[in-house]
Amino acid sequence: MEQNRSQNTMRLFIAINFDNKTKQNMLAVQRRLREWGMGNFSRPENLHLTLAFLGEVAADRVAVVRRAMDGVSISPMELTFDHVGCFKRDGGDLWWIGIHESKALAALQSDLARRLTDESFRLESRRFSPHITLAREVCLQDQPDRAALLGSPFMAGADCISLMRSERIQGKLVYTEQYTAAADTAKR
Repeated sequence: MEQNRSQNTMRLFIAINFDNKTKQNMLAVQRRLREWGMGNFSRPENLHLTLAFLGEVAADRVAVVRRAMDGVSISPMELTFDHVGCFKRDGGDLWWIGIHESKALAALQSDLARRLTDESFRLESRRFSPHITLAREVCLQDQPDRAALLGSPFMAGADCISLMRSERIQGKLVYTEQYTAAADTAKR
């Protein structure tokens, strides 16, 4: 029974993915962080901004998620990455790059979350804090200067959202895009 359930569900989240130039800027920050200690550093292809984590979703509910995504008003926006931070964790901290407050991003995430909860998806109740995870389980020799870690703030455009599948393949965490809703296809 357990095996059938796992074959009929997928671990899903909705995210904004970034172009290679933006990922290169993120990786430069990650390289500076590596100089301060050890951790489980995100692979370049896994760098993304999570808008909604859905968890295990039955295959027959994926169409409902896609419909919710299509219903969201998506306008092209510029995101500014302007700070680095960490969430304290037992066993090592989670380090991230943060995004300057964006009303367009907050509105997009709020609309998406509302549509998903209206469809009976259970989302995290904590306040949306837009960030890109650089590394988990980080143990540093000393506390770095966060402004120096960031270097210069940088910007990235965003005009679509993606439904992503998360799975472990040969011991590696792999995210695979399942569906995309873009500004020109979103229903207004």
